[in-house]
Amino acid sequence: MKVTAFEELSRSRSKVYIDGEFAFVLYKGELRFYHLCAGEEITQKDYDEIWNEVLPKRAKLRAMNLLTKREYTEKQLYDKLKAGFYPEEIIREALDYVAGFHYTDDLRYACDYIAGHEDSRSRRRIEQDLIGKGIDKLTLERAWARWEEQGGSQDEAAMIQALLKKRGYDPECAEIRERQKTYAFLIRKGFSGEAVRKALKADDIDT
Repeated sequence: MKVTAFEELSRSRSKVYIDGEFAFVLYKGELRFYHLCAGEEITQKDYDEIWNEVLPKRAKLRAMNLLTKREYTEKQLYDKLKAGFYPEEIIREALDYVAGFHYTDDLRYACDYIAGHEDSRSRRRIEQDLIGKGIDKLTLERAWARWEEQGGSQDEAAMIQALLKKRGYDPECAEIRERQKTYAFLIRKGFSGEAVRKALKADDIDT
């Protein structure tokens, strides 16, 4: 196997190409440690050590460091590691590692997200958000069921009124432009057009 090229990603990291194909990303200190130079051979021993020890350890540490700052869904964590140019196999190993310690838990994430937004976003908007974060539909159903078992409920009409009060909206005085802006705001929250028009007392707004 021959190291054919390097592509600098930053002052400290470079993509390494072996036999003309991208292999992995290494830090400058690692390049020096393994004596890697363009046009020269890399031993099978060094290649195996990088693949089986260096990259998995670093990917696990990267995942752990991310999770110390905030919670991620599995997909979000996958995307972060993918952006770091870790190979697919290494990413899966890192995800399995953190999941084994329950550092990632999509059901827990979904339950926490629902509880954190139940008073300000409609069910539809919450589901859109969570699907965008990589939560699958089965996990969503389980999260809503757990939320309801714990006494969770939503009164969307009351939620809309609370948001209108917070915005200082007066349906008796609002001009058409303000009604349109407020309508768009509430639709983005996931409320139905019918419910929003009723709350705004604005039947003249088109959906």
